[in-house]
Amino acid sequence: MIKQEINEIKRLYTPSNCSITRICGCYVDGEKNKKTEFREAFLSLPEEEIFKYFELLRKTLSGSPGKNLLDLEFPLASEEEGGTQEFLLRLRESRLKDDALLEEFYDKVISSYEYVGNYLILLIHDAYDVPGKTSDGLTMDDASDTVYEYILCSICPVNLSKPGLSYDATANEFHNRVRDWIVEMPEAGFLFPAFNDRASDIHSVLYYSKKPEEPHQELADSVLGAVLPLSAGTQKETFQTLIEETLGEEAEYEVVKSIHENLTEMIEEHKEIPEPLMLDKQQVKNLFEKSGIQEEKLTDFEKLYDAAAGEHTSLLVDNVANTRTFEVKTPDVVVRVNPDRADLVNTRTLDGKRCLVIEINDHVEVNGITIKNGRAYDEEP
Repeated sequence: MIKQEINEIKRLYTPSNCSITRICGCYVDGEKNKKTEFREAFLSLPEEEIFKYFELLRKTLSGSPGKNLLDLEFPLASEEEGGTQEFLLRLRESRLKDDALLEEFYDKVISSYEYVGNYLILLIHDAYDVPGKTSDGLTMDDASDTVYEYILCSICPVNLSKPGLSYDATANEFHNRVRDWIVEMPEAGFLFPAFNDRASDIHSVLYYSKKPEEPHQELADSVLGAVLPLSAGTQKETFQTLIEETLGEEAEYEVVKSIHENLTEMIEEHKEIPEPLMLDKQQVKNLFEKSGIQEEKLTDFEKLYDAAAGEHTSLLVDNVANTRTFEVKTPDVVVRVNPDRADLVNTRTLDGKRCLVIEINDHVEVNGITIKNGRAYDEEP
């Protein structure tokens, strides 16, 4: 799912757009015991509660695609009878009115989800009448030709509120605050089926993880039956490893800088395209060649890539490129540069020593103090 499709579903979680038919929940304690369950027609809930649920649902579709939000495809085996995808289809088609299916779903989550503490499993069913769009992207509310029927699951920690003093307005006094159990923003969740090309894609699911480096692989394995891709952090480490192992002991500053500049250029050229920019094995190799890595150093590149990332793995450019800063670090000095101006930093040999040379303009500050740019900067002693 691209960002625009994710945002389209998030916009449903407002009073004016809401079409949620049913909400169900199961509260689980730290010992994996079901404490309570509920099933409600969503729009019959008090307005204050509806707004709180909207917040939780929107959060389950928040974050960055490729980091917090992952498109997962079901393996073919999961679509056969008894498979995870087939089970989720039956759950969706039941519109969350089959108690036995709900209990089975809760049991799947509880048995696999690794979490220390209490949590709430939330499930909603929705049937979204997808409005048509003109060729120039304008929405036509009266031109719908498809209904997107889906379920959304949010798994939310439930923790005690912090202790403190509270003000009792009736008695006009301060007292120790009564601690309540609070439902917090979700740690994990999923949207099934995915909303690809603004329509149901029953072969895919959108998976949410609050912490990209702790994505609850066990939940994806047992409940979804889908394999998670490399995390954002692992993709970045993998890409750095590929550069280091390809260059070997002869890693050159200019080559690494060129890779950064070429990635930045690719991102700039791609910014108007909604689909995420991915690099497969051959595209990474082409990037290295373009950045000045000699052909003889790329002889074993395919083997290095397969070992580091996996033969069929693609890397998300946003995960491997640092678009916020260009950083040069030594044991004693760290230089951070605007990523668009990496050209200001170069290497040069001065008095027999390898040096970083930074081009400066008329404005220079040292510890917040403006230094006048005079002859001392451009004249040798």
